[in-house]
Amino acid sequence: MGKGTIVLAYSGGLDTSICIPLLKERYGFDRVVTVAVHVGQRDEEIDVATAKGKKLADRHYTIDAREKFVREHIFPAIKANGSYEGYPMGTSLARPLIAEEVVKIARKEGAKAIGHGCTGKGNDQLRFDFIIRGAGLEVVAPIRELNLTRDWEIDYAKKHKIPVPVKKDKPWSMDENCWSRSIEGGELENPAYHPPEEIYLWTVSPEKAPAKPEILSLTFKAGIPVAINGKKMEGYALIQKLNQVAGKHGIGRNDMIEDRILGLKARENYEHPAATVILAAHRDLEALVLTRQELVFKRMVDDKWSELAYKGLVYEPLYADLNAFIDTTQKRVNGKVDLELYKGTVRVLGRSSPCAVYSSEMVSFDSASIDQCHAIGVSQYFGIQARMVRKLQEKKRK
Repeated sequence: MGKGTIVLAYSGGLDTSICIPLLKERYGFDRVVTVAVHVGQRDEEIDVATAKGKKLADRHYTIDAREKFVREHIFPAIKANGSYEGYPMGTSLARPLIAEEVVKIARKEGAKAIGHGCTGKGNDQLRFDFIIRGAGLEVVAPIRELNLTRDWEIDYAKKHKIPVPVKKDKPWSMDENCWSRSIEGGELENPAYHPPEEIYLWTVSPEKAPAKPEILSLTFKAGIPVAINGKKMEGYALIQKLNQVAGKHGIGRNDMIEDRILGLKARENYEHPAATVILAAHRDLEALVLTRQELVFKRMVDDKWSELAYKGLVYEPLYADLNAFIDTTQKRVNGKVDLELYKGTVRVLGRSSPCAVYSSEMVSFDSASIDQCHAIGVSQYFGIQARMVRKLQEKKRK
């Protein structure tokens, strides 16, 4: 007697495609139901996953979660200036949502187990497992549990006549959503290897970017971008537009050594043009509207928020606590930021806000709105303890 139905988080790539026959051959499941979740991948990628899922699996679902992804995961990331070791997170933001959508299908299909194609070396296994186990379902991860290699997978796919667009000489592994695109694997695993231009799809090289800068403005409301050059746009459409505009100028590439959750260092390549521009503008606007104390404390909160988001711990109570604080600060993050896009860089030209904690009259050297003599008393006591310690040290040296 078989094990019944298992639902598989499905991307259409090599790992998840070979999981379909493996779950039957090695694990004894009778039915494999695949689920592809659209979080902003290229349409052709979703089309391929849908077609392959319908062909290879017993049943297939394609879920459109693009707007939900932006609303529930990207917007909070913008408010929190979400980044990990210097780059805007993308894959980590999408994994909990994908897992949650797969859980919904598992319950609909009456399945007690969910499969995924994550390896035992990366981060995604933990992000998926956290959500799946939290739903009380069994986790099945063939790539991890059978200790499979990429070459073995490619050969297995050929034997089972599974079409996989991967060649042994260029085995790039790519993951994409509307916020970020990651490229890894193959020769890219060598930190000294120079990545070829062919791995990039969203950005041109800065050398081939336009010779003339492009000026644009971003308008924020409660910490969220709502308009480009004064034209109001919904979140997903705004992000897609900025991906095109900033990508054309070669903005948003990262080639870095990243510390994974397990402690392994990995060479990662990313593209995130819209994220780079939006986060640069958001940070700058925060500096105008938040107080010094808020900014200092929020940097610590943002770092912790990013750590939890990177690990996929979205059900950790602290994650909700941090979001509550962040949302409070964002009520005043309203205004416009003017930016220059040029040859792989984004530069803030100016900013304005009705909530600015700024007075040009008070700060100007040409204004008499503040009596400068009031600062004399402050100066008498400024750094007094450090001055006292220095005098004591001078006495000891004599």
